[in-house]
Amino acid sequence: MSTGYQVYNQNGMYFITPTIVDWVDIFSRKIYRDIIIDSLKYCIAEKGLKVYGYVIMTNHLHLIVTSSTGKLSDTIRDFKKFTANEILKTIQNEPESRREWILHRFQWNAKHHKRNETHQIWTHDNHAIEISTLPFFSQKLEYIHSNPVRAGWVEREEDYLYSSAKVLYGKKDMIPISNWND
Repeated sequence: MSTGYQVYNQNGMYFITPTIVDWVDIFSRKIYRDIIIDSLKYCIAEKGLKVYGYVIMTNHLHLIVTSSTGKLSDTIRDFKKFTANEILKTIQNEPESRREWILHRFQWNAKHHKRNETHQIWTHDNHAIEISTLPFFSQKLEYIHSNPVRAGWVEREEDYLYSSAKVLYGKKDMIPISNWND
C-alpha cells in the first residue's frame, strides 16, 4: 500500500483528487455529477466537511477540504463509498448507452483489488496534499478553477456550473463554500 499522498493530519486542509478507475468519463453525464453535488451537500450538513474549492471533471474531482470533526479520512471514505453505490445503481437503472462497457471496466478493476467485491468505481488513492499556507491554497484553488477552461469547455472559469469558481465572482454555488478564514 502506498504511504505517500495520504491524509495524516485529520484536522488539516487538503487538496485531494478522487479519480474514477481507468479514467472512465462517468461525469460527462449530468445525472452522475448531481450525485457528487448531493453527496457533498450531505457531507457538509451532516459530517462536518468544509469545502473551500471544487471542480467536477469528466473522470475525477478536485477538492480543497477539511473536517470540523477531525475525521477527514472517514468522511472521504464514506463519500466515495456512497457515491460509488449511487453511481452503480444509476448506471443499472437509468438509460445509459455505455452501460455494458462501464460495468465491465468497474468489474474488471474489482477483480484486481481485494477491497472490492463486485465493482470498483473510485481508485483507492486520493492524492491528498496538505495545504498549510495561503499562497499554496491560492495556487491549488486557481488550478482547480482553471481546469474547465484548459479543457476548452468554457472561456471563463466562473461560467462552469460544476465548480466553485463562481463564488469568487459573487455568484451563488450549488453547495456552501467555506472561506480560507473559516
